[in-house]
Amino acid sequence: MPLHSIMSGRSTSSIKAESTQWDGKTFEQLRHECLQKGVLFEDPDFPAADSSLYYSQSVPVQIEWKRPTEICDKPKFIVGDANRTDICQGQLGDCWLLAAIASLTLKKEALARVVPHDQDFDSRYAGIFHFQFWQHNKWLDVVVDDRLPTVRNHLIMLHSASNDEFWSALMEKAYAKLHGSYESLKGGSTMEAMEDFTGGVGEMYETKNPPDNLFLIMKKALDRGSMMGCSIDITSSAESEAKTTTGLVKGHAYSITGLEEVSFRGQKVKLIRIRNPWGQVEWNGPWSDSSREWDYVDRAEKSRILQNSTDDGEFWMEFEDFKRNYDKVEICNMTPDALNDDTKRHWDVNIFEGNWIRGSTAGGCRNFIDTFWTNPQFRLQLEDADDDDDVCSVVIAVMQKNRRKLRKEGMDMETIGFAVYEAPDEEDQVGKDFFRYHPSKARSRTYINLREVSERFTLPPGKYLLVPTTFQPHHEADFLIRIFSEKKAGALEMGATVDADLPDPPMPSPPEEESDEEKGLRRLFEHLAGSDKAICVRELQEMLNGVLSRRKEIKFDGLSLSTCHSIINLMDVDNTGKLEFQEFKVFWEKMKKWIMLFLSFDSDRSGKMSSYELRSALKATGMQLNNKLLQLLGLRFADNNYNIDFDDYLTCIVRLENMFRTFHALDTHNRGRVNMNIMQFLMLSMNV
Repeated sequence: MPLHSIMSGRSTSSIKAESTQWDGKTFEQLRHECLQKGVLFEDPDFPAADSSLYYSQSVPVQIEWKRPTEICDKPKFIVGDANRTDICQGQLGDCWLLAAIASLTLKKEALARVVPHDQDFDSRYAGIFHFQFWQHNKWLDVVVDDRLPTVRNHLIMLHSASNDEFWSALMEKAYAKLHGSYESLKGGSTMEAMEDFTGGVGEMYETKNPPDNLFLIMKKALDRGSMMGCSIDITSSAESEAKTTTGLVKGHAYSITGLEEVSFRGQKVKLIRIRNPWGQVEWNGPWSDSSREWDYVDRAEKSRILQNSTDDGEFWMEFEDFKRNYDKVEICNMTPDALNDDTKRHWDVNIFEGNWIRGSTAGGCRNFIDTFWTNPQFRLQLEDADDDDDVCSVVIAVMQKNRRKLRKEGMDMETIGFAVYEAPDEEDQVGKDFFRYHPSKARSRTYINLREVSERFTLPPGKYLLVPTTFQPHHEADFLIRIFSEKKAGALEMGATVDADLPDPPMPSPPEEESDEEKGLRRLFEHLAGSDKAICVRELQEMLNGVLSRRKEIKFDGLSLSTCHSIINLMDVDNTGKLEFQEFKVFWEKMKKWIMLFLSFDSDRSGKMSSYELRSALKATGMQLNNKLLQLLGLRFADNNYNIDFDDYLTCIVRLENMFRTFHALDTHNRGRVNMNIMQFLMLSMNV
């Protein structure tokens, strides 16, 4: 089942980061080893090689990997304070990352977490540095050596404006290592990096259709330490990073660093300060650095706001001009409670991890009603309304995991979204008919190929059902769900029960009461059995294939020997390794029920049933499995079209019943667990 955790106001600074090195060694251990040996660290996990730069192309120029000590005489990790003017973009298309780093430098506590200050080029220098990033509900400590890609002794990736400062270049290298290569950082959302630097929660606003109080929302967010970015949409790749006549750049990630209201000719004007991570190229319209609007602002106020602005990539513009020129605002709130209004409140956090697996839990969106219900489902119970209202404030965020790292394998972002329904009373997985007849109460605004989709809702107290999905069915991905609620909320994964209600089969009828069907089976059985009046596995295979081949509604290539072994293991109560006729009759009654069940789920009469229907079929036999087990069965028995033929269907049911009955026999105290030694385990495993 997915990991479920609950957080209640833990400070991120108190959470220890996990080492990501293959050998589990920490930064301190590795640095100590290098200092003892008198060597400089060389990272085996992320070598100074072309593979660390690109995965889909060859390196276009002659690269030399150099340490800062080889690039300048007296390198420094940080000169003065790390600030937003320290960073300049290199040859990589990762302005989204630079914009997030620029915002991070304004938050000294958060910056100190991501960029630990216990490192420099002084006496404890050993060619090793480390940085900390949040990923999928964990803080990770990423170490790198300080060999950086250069051309003609100049850094070619992200670098500081100062030639002797290296924290930003090393931080980019650590972030590239986390995602597999520098190339993996090409193109992205500022929000993604903001969340990785803070563990925070993101919101996105369209400036062409904004809430009336967007300026106030942004002002409060900035006052509470949130990180913010903005961008201008492009309509084609040709527009990417194209400069407009007003000095703005399309398809480029900017960071928002200030909001002010100033008196201008007797009126209040809303202003916003924006930074271009290039460190140059600025807005040249009203309220730009040297525009005449500033001549009508009080001198002290002008001095306070402008602070000797030069062509440093940072500029002011009027908020209305900002909304006209930019298209998107992204806000990453440093803590969940920063998402709310004036009064700071403490949010309750529920976190789940899960997967969409083709053939079992990758059901796609509601357009695909036959499989939509098989997606993972989570129940949310909102009991208490907010203090100042009769509704409950909830923020739901669904994040797909590891997609940037998987790019080199050809897997980019999936298109994801979610829907929220009023939950019925039953605790188990809700079926197809529920979704056919019940509309959603809330949902993500759109399905989109971003790492995370998040929405804020106000819902009446009650029970709700959250269904996260990919847009198309059969698309696989791992996901993380974060649910924030103003008051404590209960949350659990549905369909997590593993159980079986398997009543003992009825005693077989005596020979004198046998039906015509049973008499026919007896004649066939006795013909195959011979003098011992029992059939072995090969004889059972011959008998079942002969009987089933007469049933035209079942299309199959014949039962495998493996399936017949499982049948004998299930029905051989006297442990002879063979079936007597009375044992076979009990099995045949089971078999008839399983056949009828199979046919009921073979809706197109193809002779196969959809693997997505396996949950329902097993439940009808008395067996209930959770998503993890259903995913394993789907991978084991389904074909490339997510169908299961009769032989595999029968093998699956027989083996499961065998395992359940064996477990129940060993679990004499009904505790849901048994003890066994290696011999017992191997004997049971071989006999399933």
